[in-house]
Amino acid sequence: MSHTGLRILLMLFLALGLRTAHAAVDSYRFMHVSIETPWYIFLFLLVMIFIPFILMAVLAWVSAARKAESGSGEADQTPPRK
Repeated sequence: MSHTGLRILLMLFLALGLRTAHAAVDSYRFMHVSIETPWYIFLFLLVMIFIPFILMAVLAWVSAARKAESGSGEADQTPPRK
């Protein structure tokens, strides 16, 4: 019986804790929205979209340079045909 009482008490404390946390978030105390907020979101998403394309271009450039380097090295090592 004491376990049931402790469970009810614990649920009551959790419910009160969640209620105050919800009221704090709902009151704009933690979140200040201004006219610049959409621009910040837009710029953040723009950067997040372009990072993979920039990475892809850099990796393609490095890969092409590596293939060109290994291709010229193989050409120097092969004996000439007669």
